Amino acid sequence: MGRRPIDIDKLVMDLINSDDSGAKKEIAKKIQDIAYKKGIYPSSIHELYIARGRGEFSGFTVPAFNLRSMTYDLARGMFRVAKRNNSGAFIFEIAKSEMGYTAQPPVEYTSVILGAAIKEGWTGPVFIQGDHFQANAKKFQEDPEKELKVLQDLIVDAVGGGFYNIDIDSSTLVDLSKKDIKKQQKHNYEVCAKLAQFIRRIEPKGITVSVGGEIGEVGHQNSTPEDLRAFMEGFKERLRKGLTGISKISIQTGTSHGGIVLPDGTIAQVKLDFDTLRNLSEIAKKEFGLGGAVQHGASTLPSEAFHKFPENDCCEVHLATEFQNMIYDSKHFPMDLKKKMYDWLKVNAANEAKAGETEEQFFYKTRKKALGQFKKDIMGLPQATRDAIAAEIEARFEFLFKQLNALNNKQLVDKYVILKRVIIRKRTETNVVHDGEGAD
Repeated sequence: MGRRPIDIDKLVMDLINSDDSGAKKEIAKKIQDIAYKKGIYPSSIHELYIARGRGEFSGFTVPAFNLRSMTYDLARGMFRVAKRNNSGAFIFEIAKSEMGYTAQPPVEYTSVILGAAIKEGWTGPVFIQGDHFQANAKKFQEDPEKELKVLQDLIVDAVGGGFYNIDIDSSTLVDLSKKDIKKQQKHNYEVCAKLAQFIRRIEPKGITVSVGGEIGEVGHQNSTPEDLRAFMEGFKERLRKGLTGISKISIQTGTSHGGIVLPDGTIAQVKLDFDTLRNLSEIAKKEFGLGGAVQHGASTLPSEAFHKFPENDCCEVHLATEFQNMIYDSKHFPMDLKKKMYDWLKVNAANEAKAGETEEQFFYKTRKKALGQFKKDIMGLPQATRDAIAAEIEARFEFLFKQLNALNNKQLVDKYVILKRVIIRKRTETNVVHDGEGAD
């Protein structure tokens, strides 16, 4: 008698539906072991970006997708798009805040995505990223060490869960009341350097985690060359000698997270400063050897804007809210479930309602908060319903890959990204056991 075939769908659903953290870890380990045996490796994009910084290639922007709901279905769609287009450079990410309100801890997020890779017959590196590991300015002022510890604990969980790409966001600590630009950036570069050092201390042997910094908080004033140089100068002074620093830098060019919602629930048009993006990407590469500049908060931009990212040398672009919107607004999403979720928001997000805003504005702004509460309901929808919603979003993924020219780069990724198998031994200890394709 042969072995029973692996039911990856069941493993993933068991992982998503389990409320026991120990059971979650056991199922996650099973999925990760299967992934390694099939030549699927959680990986760092660091070496690819450093090669970009050296000028060894250009011409495409790496898309980074925040999957807040239906993660298994959407990740499967993305792997299908990547296979059709011979794409290798694309990132699955989730922010510190999103982990909470979508009920997707790192160990679950990684393993659901690896499950999708197994299901779709993917091989090679899979880039999973902690997005906006963000310092809380108010809490940092009250107790800097305590706030640093919160971020360090999050990093331990993330790296331990297979996130080998981490975006540190200490741009919230920039102090624009200071006249001197370096003094404005001081807390930002100091915290970023401390956390980069911490990552280097705990990263698995043989893997250089890709670390990103940020100089301009999204939704605030646009970044300048002076901001970038002041941050990088301070960061390099503060980083311990001999340690690898960051591989990219996030900047502000006029976007805001989720877009600006109008009274009728539609999104206001945004004017994005592509000149700033191009100029700062060039400085980041030529002066500091980084992969380039990163654009946040872009998914609600008009469709005709996306081809401009590769044209203006953007290294990476972050896309999130649009896919959440497409789930909620799909004709296939059951109205009774949507009503249930909105009714829950009326009670549980009531404190976020602003005087004078319409109900459409309230729901648009808060509905992301219902995704974790109703995660099992959404994943419990009939497979045909989930497939229909995912098909709509897969078509959007295809459009974005093409607009960003993120096509035919699988060989380039394979050239620079070394595959490493990692065994997680303890909460803060990792160990590489071997490397190479298809190793078990």
